[in-house]
Amino acid sequence: MRYLKYVLILTLVFTACKSKKLVLDANVKAKEISANKVVRKHVAANFKKETIDAKFKANFNDGKTKQSITVYLKITKDKEIFLKGTKFITVFKAKITPTSIAYYSPYAKNYFEGDFKMLKKILGTEINFEQLQSLFLGQAMLNLKKNKQSVEIVNNSYVLSPVVKDVVVNVFTAVNPNHFKLDFQAITSPLKKENLKIKYPSYKLIDNTVFPSEINITAKQINKTTKIDFTLKSVEFNTALNTSFSLPKGYKRINL
Repeated sequence: MRYLKYVLILTLVFTACKSKKLVLDANVKAKEISANKVVRKHVAANFKKETIDAKFKANFNDGKTKQSITVYLKITKDKEIFLKGTKFITVFKAKITPTSIAYYSPYAKNYFEGDFKMLKKILGTEINFEQLQSLFLGQAMLNLKKNKQSVEIVNNSYVLSPVVKDVVVNVFTAVNPNHFKLDFQAITSPLKKENLKIKYPSYKLIDNTVFPSEINITAKQINKTTKIDFTLKSVEFNTALNTSFSLPKGYKRINL
């Protein structure tokens, strides 16, 4: 009888674990909780798959160039980000690792090979590999545990901001009360008059994983505003990725 009791308990625990699945519910209301708890839940919601194979529609506008292309995003978590843009033909390819960026365009016949200065030129702010990966995953680009945070509920989001403001960089992060991924994040530099804002209007639940289905990026510099809007078309996780990449000969090098 004693052993039967243990079997029943284990069965109930196992059943409860199996039934605990994420549900996206836009009607969930933000309740009063501490900033530390919001941060912990956001960190716990971090992406746990090993690879991503996604297809997006991307609209790009920097005031001079306006175009719509298809972007293929392949990520091996914490190791490599591969991007390919197409519009009837391949417009560009890029391979990004924690230490380097390589890019070339069969359309423009040019290439770049170097560090993260290229992303600084495009997005108007310094950004590293981990931050770029977080941007695509709906996670905070900066470490929310590094500084003590305050929290307030704005438009049904938990808006976090450092208790002690930085005179160089201001960071604001809005966390969704349902799945604790981001609704919004902004990194501003008042001294340099630069700011980067990323909105996540919607997410999809795929394989019990919450993944952004829309990403709106706005990067402002003194004399330039760049907007990039991503709309998810398809995504798969934990699949074998083809990220073959080699810089072609005869292309003109981009000098930053």
